[in-house]
Amino acid sequence: MTESVLAIDFGTSNSAAATLRDGRVHRIPIEDGADTLPTAVFFPARGGAMRIGAAAADDLIEGNEGRYMRALKSVLGTSLVHEKRLIGGKRRSIAEIVAEFLREVKRRAEAATGQRFNRVLSGRPVHFHSNHAERDSQAEADLRACYLAAGFTEVEFLVEPEAAALASHGLGRAGGLGLIVDIGGGTSDFSVFRSGPTGAQILANHGIRLGGTDFDHAVSMSHAMPALGHGGSLRREMGEGLLPVPNAVFSELATWARIPFLYTPETRRMAQDMARLATDRAALSRLVAVLDEELGHELAFAVERGKIAANGGSDAAGIQMGFIEPGLGVAITPASLQDALTQYQNDLSLAARETLDMAGVAQDEIASVILVGGSSLMDLVGHAARALCPNAELRRSEAFTAVVDGLALATAREALHGA
Repeated sequence: MTESVLAIDFGTSNSAAATLRDGRVHRIPIEDGADTLPTAVFFPARGGAMRIGAAAADDLIEGNEGRYMRALKSVLGTSLVHEKRLIGGKRRSIAEIVAEFLREVKRRAEAATGQRFNRVLSGRPVHFHSNHAERDSQAEADLRACYLAAGFTEVEFLVEPEAAALASHGLGRAGGLGLIVDIGGGTSDFSVFRSGPTGAQILANHGIRLGGTDFDHAVSMSHAMPALGHGGSLRREMGEGLLPVPNAVFSELATWARIPFLYTPETRRMAQDMARLATDRAALSRLVAVLDEELGHELAFAVERGKIAANGGSDAAGIQMGFIEPGLGVAITPASLQDALTQYQNDLSLAARETLDMAGVAQDEIASVILVGGSSLMDLVGHAARALCPNAELRRSEAFTAVVDGLALATAREALHGA
């Protein structure tokens, strides 16, 4: 492959693009001089061009009327990706939106470099969907179709932890065994590698469908959603006794990719009916307000901010929800955050251990653990890595760009299509 190949890390939360120029990685500023672009879109309610990245978030924060969407990658491989809904005055599918996003990334990369890119090397998780081979294959097929619809003529994929290993193996000990732990917005990927003078030799790759959006979901359900009535009870319309408040609407409201699809007349009527029968009517009335005023993404951002603050060790952190009701907020501490995410720490440890088993490597043989991906900044990831590999030195790579750097380096490998 030549320098005309564009490397793209299309992530659940952030995306990046790069090329290889004279043997060196050149990251392309596709977001106002930044190396990364938030994987988010906004469609103005009255039509007009789709806005992406930080501009999309600005429209949401400024209260502009329209539809904000994030975590588009998480629906690849599911029926939802091809369902058409009225978005921005036009019926669109998620697949069409992803293609439009990638088309804009391509356009910006070409404008920034003066090159035309017909071929792309894209990262992909080891598994889009855990333990579901058919859906996993369909997800790659969906993403390939989106790249082709965006104007690329040739599309190749490389699993993201292997790309990260290519870019980051120098952080490990020469000749030693290393473990890449790549925690993104939607998936967690692992690679065992041996570092050598010619690069990283990959011994095993593994991954699970678990990432930062799942962390956000757990924190939202345990901390924010009770203030909207989750866990409460409803009076029966006929007879005595109480019924639990249904869980589904709260779970979807806590899921980034599902939020835009909750603003329907049916869901709003259901919330109003629950508020009428609720033993805590004030709490369920807040749910009604969130749906009526389409505040789901504001709530998700508030949860994310609270999670990050608590992860930073602040006992004074909170999830501020004054946009729903003046003065509304809930506390979140490092301890309560840990309680909400304990199961995920166990899941990460198990997946990493399985990767070591696939490579035939003992836990105490790993000399370096290299953390990659925005969600690797969560303390539970480091704790899990230290417990699993007691003799390893813990290193952090470029959290948001290690994958795209490795993809750019991989464009030079003769084994890839088009060499």
